[in-house]
Amino acid sequence: MKSIALKQENKGFNLVKWIKREKEEMEVLMRSIPATVVSLFVVSVICMNLLANKTIVQNDWIALDGGFLVSWLSFMCMDIITKYFGPRASNKVALLAAAVNVLTYFIFYIVSIIPSEAADYTALNSILGGTWFILLGSTIAFLASAVINSFINRAVGALFVKNPDGKLAFATQAYVSTFIGQFMDNLIFSVLVFTIFAPIFWDGFHWTILQCITCALTGAVAELLMEVLFWPFAYRTVSKWKRLGIGKEYLEMQK
Repeated sequence: MKSIALKQENKGFNLVKWIKREKEEMEVLMRSIPATVVSLFVVSVICMNLLANKTIVQNDWIALDGGFLVSWLSFMCMDIITKYFGPRASNKVALLAAAVNVLTYFIFYIVSIIPSEAADYTALNSILGGTWFILLGSTIAFLASAVINSFINRAVGALFVKNPDGKLAFATQAYVSTFIGQFMDNLIFSVLVFTIFAPIFWDGFHWTILQCITCALTGAVAELLMEVLFWPFAYRTVSKWKRLGIGKEYLEMQK
């Protein structure tokens, strides 16, 4: 009985130790990543959630929401962080961005329900109020695709043994991980929101499975094109970080 109690005590101690270590690692990571990248990452996630409320293209075989216009930016930031700090760091920042997005949603919602006689804020309130199942769908899809993106990025990078930090390695990692990650993000989101929740809460409005798949594919291609356009900026950012020795404290912790 005594040994069992000791083991339970050790398990509890280990859990506390793990939590403290994760907290410390997160604090060091936030000090290590330049604020511009983290800011762009978080803002792009918030914008995706807002823009996803509007369907901008819909016909018999395809549908697209406004979120795809900015989602490429969040994936580019994840590629930069994954390349330099690793998948764990990218996933931690993704969790932070998702948490800030949820907090922003609730702040917007509170503002939308506060009455005001100053003017007619009906349109603004409908935008700020958001839609809970879009928040849920976007959060699940984003976190799942963030994990997929970061680990595919690292796996592809491992194939470039001779020159892992070269332009070809970086571009291939970014293109492959972004396309697959974006496809899964778009597919999970559209299926959850537009085939499960929307028919119930939006008076029968829905997307077909074909529309969800083509949305995921078309969005992934469009976002990949944006990645192709902006990857030199991402590559120069990583190269500059290495030249300046950015984030040495966090990188030392991972050894």
